[in-house]
Amino acid sequence: MKAITSLAALSICACMAGAAIAQDQAKPDIPTPGVEEGSVPAPTEVTPGAEVTAGGNSILPNGMDTTADYMENGRWYNADGIPTFKIDDGVVDYAVFSGYRRYHAECHVCHGPDGEGSTYAPALKDSVLRIDYYEFQRVVASGKQNVNAAANQVMPAFGTNKNVWCYIDDIYVYLLVRGTDSVARGRPAKKASKSDEFMAQEKSCMEG
Repeated sequence: MKAITSLAALSICACMAGAAIAQDQAKPDIPTPGVEEGSVPAPTEVTPGAEVTAGGNSILPNGMDTTADYMENGRWYNADGIPTFKIDDGVVDYAVFSGYRRYHAECHVCHGPDGEGSTYAPALKDSVLRIDYYEFQRVVASGKQNVNAAANQVMPAFGTNKNVWCYIDDIYVYLLVRGTDSVARGRPAKKASKSDEFMAQEKSCMEG
């Protein structure tokens, strides 16, 4: 299956201006009813992250297998035709590096450096583990509104912005490597070369 390579993902980078995210505040130590002082309470249930397989690849909470299966237009895809990443001996594929650059050019002002989120926009490195690729594209292309008594979040649509749309797959895979902790924060230390196929697809999208 041929994956959509019109990189619209930068739309996720849109600022969710005015959206307030509630932060937990420190609370004084208050004895918990039914729990004796000094005892250890039962652990709190947490949302599972990516499950790492024996081969070092990840199965995301949304069910996606991040194993790279084939390359097209200089980008890696899994067996289902979804953009993914490949890292060999610490060297990230060029799409990951491209995604790092595009994310920090278009998205980090609202969503925080390295996909970590901000006080008014979510951490996209976590979002890509929960929603699937096509939902990610839809939100980026069409925007999103969440306006109610508790929130006023508005993300503009980026489907017609070529600086976003032509690099959606790159931004997506960059967020995947961040969400799965496959690369550390900051600029990737080592990257593969930019292929002729990658440059041809990029030129076609930007000039088309």
